[in-house]
Amino acid sequence: MALPEVCVCYLIRETAHGAEVLLGRKKTGLGRGKLVGPGGKLEPGESSTDAVVREVAEEVGVVVDADALEPIGELTYPFPHHPEWSQKSWAFVCRRWAGEPKPSVELEPEWHPLDAIPLDGMWDDAKHWLPNALRGEYVVATFAFAEDGETIESTDWVPR
Repeated sequence: MALPEVCVCYLIRETAHGAEVLLGRKKTGLGRGKLVGPGGKLEPGESSTDAVVREVAEEVGVVVDADALEPIGELTYPFPHHPEWSQKSWAFVCRRWAGEPKPSVELEPEWHPLDAIPLDGMWDDAKHWLPNALRGEYVVATFAFAEDGETIESTDWVPR
């Protein structure tokens, strides 16, 4: 059976103090309280790029063009002890958009220095792949979560 598919986008901007990445504190649902990139579930028949364009607009109020999206990863998340949480995620970076990020019912957006991402406030898998992906490495990996639903139990990494 195919896993539900989700998408995530990391908006990156250049400032006088260096590059920053937009993360949002999740207000609802799975991962509440964690820092995540804007994103969400793909709707039936929707491509990952169409979904991320829609989700970024819904969650932080900015408009991204599908042509400005840079794919950075294909991530599979089995939750053996909570199979209903299992999913496949398509990850993107975007460096051009219209509008300023604003809070929504889903996320409270926050800018963070790209060289000091608060990985301890994110899902446990982020420390394994996100810094590399944001530096340009395309990541294909599987991260299986432990019984606690919080920590990584095992990983299967395919470097490219």
